Amino acid sequence: MKNYTKITLESYRTKLLTGAALSVVLAGIQPAAAQMVMEEVMVTAQKRSQSAQDVGISISAFSRSQLEAMGYTNAQEVTAMAPGVTTMQPNGEANYSIGIRGVANNDFTTNVESPVAIYVDEVYISQMSGAGFMLFDIDRVEVLRGPQGTLFGRNATGGLVHYVTAKPTQEFGGYGSLSYGSFDRIKFQGAVNMPVNDKLAIRASASTHQGDGYIINRLQPGSKLNNANESAGRLQVLFTPSNAVDILLNARFGQQDIRTGFFENVSEANPDGVLTPTVPNVSLDNYLDNDGDPYAGDYDKPGRNKLETYGFSGTLNWDMEWAELTSITDYQSVNRNYIEDSDASPVDYFNFYLTTDAKQFSEELRLAGSTDKMKWVTGFYYMDLDINDTNGIIAPGFLTDFVNLVTPEVQNGDIPPFTDPAEFGFNGLRNPYQTDVKTWSVFGQLEFDLSDELSLIAGFRYIDEKKNHNYRDIAYFFPGTSNDGLDPNAEEVVDFVTPYAGKRHDKEWSARAQVNYRPNEDTLLYASWNRGVKSGGFNAPLLPTAEYVTEPLMNYRPEKLDAFEVGFKLDFAEGKARVNGSAYYYDYNDYQAFAIIQLDTFTLNADAKNKGFELELLLNPRDGMDIQAGIGYIDAKVKNVPGITVDVDTDLGTVSAILPGAELRPVNTPKWNLNGLIRQEFDIGSGAIALQLDGQYRSEHVFGLLSTPALTEDGYFVGNASVTYIHGTDEAWSVRLFVKNITDEEYLVQTFDLGGSLAGGGLFGMTEQYYGRPRTWGVNLSYNF
Repeated sequence: MKNYTKITLESYRTKLLTGAALSVVLAGIQPAAAQMVMEEVMVTAQKRSQSAQDVGISISAFSRSQLEAMGYTNAQEVTAMAPGVTTMQPNGEANYSIGIRGVANNDFTTNVESPVAIYVDEVYISQMSGAGFMLFDIDRVEVLRGPQGTLFGRNATGGLVHYVTAKPTQEFGGYGSLSYGSFDRIKFQGAVNMPVNDKLAIRASASTHQGDGYIINRLQPGSKLNNANESAGRLQVLFTPSNAVDILLNARFGQQDIRTGFFENVSEANPDGVLTPTVPNVSLDNYLDNDGDPYAGDYDKPGRNKLETYGFSGTLNWDMEWAELTSITDYQSVNRNYIEDSDASPVDYFNFYLTTDAKQFSEELRLAGSTDKMKWVTGFYYMDLDINDTNGIIAPGFLTDFVNLVTPEVQNGDIPPFTDPAEFGFNGLRNPYQTDVKTWSVFGQLEFDLSDELSLIAGFRYIDEKKNHNYRDIAYFFPGTSNDGLDPNAEEVVDFVTPYAGKRHDKEWSARAQVNYRPNEDTLLYASWNRGVKSGGFNAPLLPTAEYVTEPLMNYRPEKLDAFEVGFKLDFAEGKARVNGSAYYYDYNDYQAFAIIQLDTFTLNADAKNKGFELELLLNPRDGMDIQAGIGYIDAKVKNVPGITVDVDTDLGTVSAILPGAELRPVNTPKWNLNGLIRQEFDIGSGAIALQLDGQYRSEHVFGLLSTPALTEDGYFVGNASVTYIHGTDEAWSVRLFVKNITDEEYLVQTFDLGGSLAGGGLFGMTEQYYGRPRTWGVNLSYNF
């Protein structure tokens, strides 16, 4: 029978976490009596259980106890402690994707898949809107840097993050964890493991997060934005009819319904990407928000993110003696309804919305075996993804300005300007689009030991993918009470542009060649070449611009990546120290660049080259102390982005939105990424106390290809601290006090430049800024049984 619980529940005394060094002196503390050894985290990066130190891939792996120590309770938080890795939130907390080594996509259009794949229990999560799930009852998390297309297959040119949940076992037990903190937030998670008999075990897990928001709406003080209202659950049944066969059934759900869409409104009166915070916004009735508080604003309509996800999967493992057969069958659904007050003002000017209705079925069949000198795996993968989405706007103020701008009779003074959307018959747009994806692939990887020290790895995957896309751009009239882009009372007026229908049939391949050299049991040296691919696709513009709905702009080609990497993994000082390092060079063909043109997001084919390195250090300098230090460096350039010009006549003259062909910076890619942790545990009475500091620094980075000042974050450091009391030698319960963002750093996680040339001549006259959370505190009580 395959062992689903490869990782034990490690002691709090072995919290060994990834990050960059923080200099702290813990004076006068008596350490715990015993020196804690290095923790061995087992991973399945090569579709078999191995120590992370034995895998020639740049990996950051976090065990269950490490996640508990850091207090991570949602998927977004995990990547904060992995060098070279960035979390992106293009719609704030309502959307989630990951960037690794400058490989990122900041597009919030939901039919665009991320180049960094997310997996849960070996199942691919295609929708960014379904990826920000709650993190509960997790066994481990694996962050794999670099292309992983040979064994994982789907859109993993940058790497992947694999969340592995705790599985049923033959021992009764479980846990409960309750937190209370800032903004009256209450968070609970727990699980119960129940063996039914010697062949059947059940594990039920659940989590919920409720509480107030941290964004003050001065127009509706009692309705704070970015509140907490989410729940999730999972039921797993493990059936082992024999020692050779086990079957795991999984049913899960998640829901969220929060007031979101918060943005800070900053004036940008000139079409040059430079903020003008003291100049009133003419488009928004001379509104000006310059009080200096990024966590307060005047929002005439509170945003909303309503999300419902569910899924079912079945995993079969059959040990046939000569090989092991694995089958993973999965069905999942994501439904989302999102709307925001995009102008972030008291004026009913512009509200952006999007909806997601995605259904995904996948099947993977895998056969793996080994001999004395060889390990091999081969398999087949199939996925059917049906996306029925919309994006659009309810924007009476913006569309009135837009119609006046493009109507010659108004511009010539022949007729007076329109003041009411009813005069021209619409106040919003709805852009429904359907994308159907059917893809299959065959893959294999072989590892051959030339000697006890030297081994070779070769892998290959052939991919066949068909994709159909249908798009419309429709003028709508929404009732004045509409807070939903799918309001059934809305009236369709007319198609703005000719509907678009496109098809793609791509046949691609990915590959891997690697050499591993292990001079002794504590050292691994490796060098690899990986060819990664990401599928082609289609754009879904927001505005009624006929110039956009053309084949060159609607259709983009697959991207291909040749990735070269060398690295080492070294344990030394009698198991009390570890250092891992890697350096890489990426050469892209048809790189899929993310660009904002006017108010639209596009994926465009370009060229790109990345190079950089990561270095991670872990130390146990004395009994009870753990230190980790990590650094990531990325030098990434995007070239040959297609030049696009859109001319709009305004009172400022003719303004062009141009993407130049010069070198550009990819989105959300700081050159330097530092993160780290120091932890000291010492005995007190019948228990122990653990003091911990951790933090992350990110250098300057941009949120759009055009590096205007409005799209640039200068860089920031976010630090956290905690004190944990662990009771008794069995560690049955613990109490943890924590503070996040201890210095109350104000930092941007997203901006949209809607003021100058990017907004078609400054119709908005402002930039949207989305800030990370302010300082928060909390207390957590956990009990294991």
